[in-house]
Amino acid sequence: MRIQLKTDILDTDITALTQLYKSVGWNGHTPEKIACIYHKSTHIVFVYEENWLVGCGRALSDGAFNAAIYDVVVRPSHQHKGIGQRIVHQLVSSIGQVSCIHLISTLGNKSFYERCGFKKLKTGMGIYYKPELKAQYLE
Repeated sequence: MRIQLKTDILDTDITALTQLYKSVGWNGHTPEKIACIYHKSTHIVFVYEENWLVGCGRALSDGAFNAAIYDVVVRPSHQHKGIGQRIVHQLVSSIGQVSCIHLISTLGNKSFYERCGFKKLKTGMGIYYKPELKAQYLE
């Protein structure tokens, strides 16, 4: 498998990102929302196989103290091949030496992030407005 990492976004990537998100069942990510979140992210990684987007990830960072990784997505046909780990490691590397990097794992993926070096927080908290997300993620 020959893959290529890309760290900038073009308008042509939005359609491919929309298809990628739909491949994992994230249907609420419309092209408009995807354009918004990626243009506002400080760090992005796209993984292409040939000219086909097979994975992505993004992060927000203040460049000094804090960063957060979001939306590590790998097409189901390409999962368990090391692509997700490459995305996370590329994001961590490009974020650099800040005090902390946070992320919230989707259900069932905690062990993946542990293998990438992340540890469970003692003080992590969140506010969720959608009832279904509140039920899934809050204690």
